Amino acid sequence: MFLEPHFKGQRSGWIEVICGSMFSGKTEELIRRLKRAKIANQRVEIFKPRLDTRYDEAKVVSHDANHVLSTPVEHSRKLLELCEGVNVIGIDEAQFFDADLPEVCQMLALKGIRVIAAGLDMDFRGKPFGPMPNLLAVSEYITKVHAICQHCGNLATHSYRLSQEENTVMLGEKDVYEPRCRTCYHMGNILDLKASEKETDGEAKIREM
Repeated sequence: MFLEPHFKGQRSGWIEVICGSMFSGKTEELIRRLKRAKIANQRVEIFKPRLDTRYDEAKVVSHDANHVLSTPVEHSRKLLELCEGVNVIGIDEAQFFDADLPEVCQMLALKGIRVIAAGLDMDFRGKPFGPMPNLLAVSEYITKVHAICQHCGNLATHSYRLSQEENTVMLGEKDVYEPRCRTCYHMGNILDLKASEKETDGEAKIREM
């Protein structure tokens, strides 16, 4: 479990990054930390990219339906205007932000703000996603969370896209993506074909009964 750092008598900010594949609990962990900060009577603000409207236009919502109210923003530099007097800021879906996000987070940390960002570390191709690699490089604390591979039950580190869409940014849930371990991810659609064959065989057996 992540234990929040505490510096007595020192006005100090820092950057925390929560990363992992889809369905790994990134947003859940972000919400948990923000709730703890509120319990400690700290002023908290939460932001997400405006393009993320899967569950709600304004709320940050986890796959388990936990949610907190957030402010959608177009560009990361907008955060600098909205964080006056704030102790802690949360940033969800950090991979969808622009390339200025790491610099903005550093500027906020230098103001004494605790910055907690959650996002996918890799896209569906298994490549570093958006500003995440640079954000990871400048952060003080990194937590990598894991989903469970739906094919073998091992820890999942990759987000496998079930559709043929090639755009890097494609919003979707379990109908479009599934978490996979490294081995199952690289097996690609062979696993999709095997799953289809099992379903077909199962339907045939039912008809024979």
